[in-house]
Parts: sequence; structure tokens; C-alpha cells
Amino acid sequence: MSRPLGNARLRAARQAAGYRSQQQLADALTARGLAVSERQVRRWESSSPQLPTPDLRLALVDLLDVTTIEDLGFPAPPGAGADAGRVLRTPPAAPLTVPNAVQPASAVSAFAAVTRAHRRLYWTVAPATLHPSVAAHAALGVALLPATSGVIRRSLASALAESWLLAGRIEFFDLTEHGRARETWLRALQAAGDADDALLGAAILAHTAFVPGWAGDRAGAAERMAMARATARRGPASAELLAWLDAVEAECETRCGNTRTALNLIAHGEDVLAGANEEPSPDWLDWFSPVRLACFKGNVQLKAGHLPQARETLLSVIADLPADADKQRTVVLGDLAAVEAAAGQPEAACDYAVRALDLLETHWYATGMDRVREVRRELAPWGNEPCVRALDDRLCGWTAMLSALTN
Repeated sequence: MSRPLGNARLRAARQAAGYRSQQQLADALTARGLAVSERQVRRWESSSPQLPTPDLRLALVDLLDVTTIEDLGFPAPPGAGADAGRVLRTPPAAPLTVPNAVQPASAVSAFAAVTRAHRRLYWTVAPATLHPSVAAHAALGVALLPATSGVIRRSLASALAESWLLAGRIEFFDLTEHGRARETWLRALQAAGDADDALLGAAILAHTAFVPGWAGDRAGAAERMAMARATARRGPASAELLAWLDAVEAECETRCGNTRTALNLIAHGEDVLAGANEEPSPDWLDWFSPVRLACFKGNVQLKAGHLPQARETLLSVIADLPADADKQRTVVLGDLAAVEAAAGQPEAACDYAVRALDLLETHWYATGMDRVREVRRELAPWGNEPCVRALDDRLCGWTAMLSALTN
């Protein structure tokens, strides 16, 4: 028999907010002048949590960055319409205003099929076009979830978690809406908790590490990665998932200036992929492979100043990337441009940057554009060279300028 899930929503929200233990959440509440013990938090995370007092509801909703106390797995407060602690932020419009009939397994299968279709469309459809469909699909899943139970509910919750994960990936990597992505990944983590899907939960937690990691908050990223690894150990996790966790942590360490640690993590990921772990990877782990690990490696080598090694790694990646990986190809071309700029080769740097811009016109990827902008800053000493002026002409096109001003 499976173990009791308890209040998975509160546990997921606590972890997503960076509180690794129940004691840490209790300490945060105590710091606000509220007397809360670890034992009390443990009761809240049980399968039948009692509704906290109004002052605690206000603090929990604020600390864990949710909309309602029900988002944390608690029952609705009595007289909720007049309860100031119930809603602190404007909630999204509900897709349905009347209860749904009990949903059969066939409805969940249909919902999951759309989730899989969105996963495949991500690689070719413009993010601004795809995101509304993914978000609307996830909202449908939220509305259907109360109309399911047992195995059917867990299956729907797993597909819902994947939809929220994809929505957050688009927000973070394609649209550079990092704060919005963090909130979306919290919803994904809550759904993964409802499904008791440890591997999907580990992937979502690792994604949340990107937010502090890209902001240079090493401690915040490390906390989330520790939670992701602990969750993955509930597996069984595939070699690719474990190596991807190394790659995520390496990315965060690199952005925090710790390239030696990052290189060690990449080397560990390579060892994991070369090991004897034959567990199959989840279908949703379509954003990672050995060649994608090499993408991370080339970037770390670049940031570490190992230019010949970075050039060799990145050229190998360009040759090995699959045909549908044009988003990732823009990032690799940007890194190759940065290698040549650092090596004092402005013409080669501009050539790679222009190739990246060519792809970005048909496969927009904010992360790829960020790489090109970084290269242009590195090319400042050669600002009067014809090749750099030509690059400026491309960067001053309407699409590029609007992107620069809105991101």
C-alpha cells in the first residue's frame, strides 16, 4: 500500500518557498511574532490539518506566496467572503463556475494526451503563441481535479503538474518572466504532491533553483537543489535525470561565479551518464540528453576562461544537436560567439552572433537573445569595426529592440 500523502500542498509550498524543514517554517512564523512550533507545522502537514487562526492564515499565505489558504491544503474558512486572510492577491478567473460531474479515466487520458502534445509543440511553436494554450489547459486540469479520486486523481494531477511545469519553462526561459515562473512552478509542485510523483517533483524543485541561481543567490539555489536531490532519491531516478540535476546545479554555480565547482558537477554528470544505471527516463524529460549536458559544459568552460576547450565542446554540440533543437542552437551559437570575442576574434564572434539572430527570427528564445546581447557587450572594444556595426544593425531591428526594452 502507498504511504499517506498528508497535506502535500502545504509541504510543496513550503519547499518551493525555500523552507527545507518544518522547523524552518516554524522559525519564520515565530520571527513574525507568532508562537508556532515544529509540532504545529507537522500537524498542518498531516492528512487532516485544522484551519489555522486568522493571523496565522495571513502569515502563511504571505510567506508561502499563494492566493488563498485553500491553496495550502486547508479547508475554506467559515464566512470566507469576509475573511481578509482568505485572499491577498487577485486570483485568476475560474474556467468553470459550476461543479463538474465525476470524471472517468477516459477524460484523464484525453487531458494527458493534450499535455503530451503541448510538450512536443514547445520545440517548434512560438512561445507567445503556445503559452496561453498551455496555461488554459492547466486551468482546466485544476477545475477537473476535484471531480476525480484515487488512481484517476493521481494520474490527472501528474499530467497537471507537467502542464504547469511547461508553462513555467516558457515563462522563465522564453519570456524572461522569472517571478511569474516561480509562482507557476509552485502550482506544479503542489500538483506533483497530489500525484505523489517524486521524480516530477524533483524536476520541478530543480527548476525553482534557477530563480535564485540566475539572481546570484547561491544559498537559495543550493537549498532548492538539496530538496530536488532528496526528492529524486525516492525514485528510482534515471541516469539522465540525475545528470540533469548536476547540470542545473552547475548552471547556478556558474552564475554565482563558482566555475570550479560547476566543472566538478559537470564531470560528475558525465560519470553518471556513463554508469550502469539503466532506469528509463520519464517521457517528460525531453529537454535533456548527453549532448545537452555538453551544452552546459561548454558554457562553464567559457565562463572559466578555458577557451580552447569551450570552443571544442561547443563545436561538437553544434554538430550533434538534433534538427528540432533550434532554440538550444541559438544558445550554443551565442556561446561560440562569446568564445571568439574573449579570444580577440571579433569577426568570428559576429559571424556566430548573426547566425544566432537568424535562428531567433523563426525560433524565438529569450535565453538565446540574452547570449547575443552579452556578446555585443564583450565586443565594445571593436565597436567601430564593420562586422560589429553590421551586428548592431541586426540588433537594432524592431523585434530585437522591442525585446531589449521589454525584457
